[in-house]
Amino acid sequence: INQGGIFMKANVVIKDEVAHMYDSKWSLTFQRVIYMYSDGTSESGFRFIWRRPDGHLQAARGQARIPSRSILEELTQAAELKGWY
Repeated sequence: INQGGIFMKANVVIKDEVAHMYDSKWSLTFQRVIYMYSDGTSESGFRFIWRRPDGHLQAARGQARIPSRSILEELTQAAELKGWY
């Protein structure tokens, strides 16, 4: 993370997650998260991120391809039904 010319490391705490599973066993997840920065500050927010078949997250420099609007809406609606979006 670059904030004002200073690069900070961030750890992410996942608070909630919903997922769309594919036949390949990959899943696209929508998460409510807290970014914990190396300077001691934090920010709450949301992100989309892929999970590999082994359950690990697929980091891609903050970007996850969302295949279609219908999947985007499916995930946000699922989160809303669970009460966190």
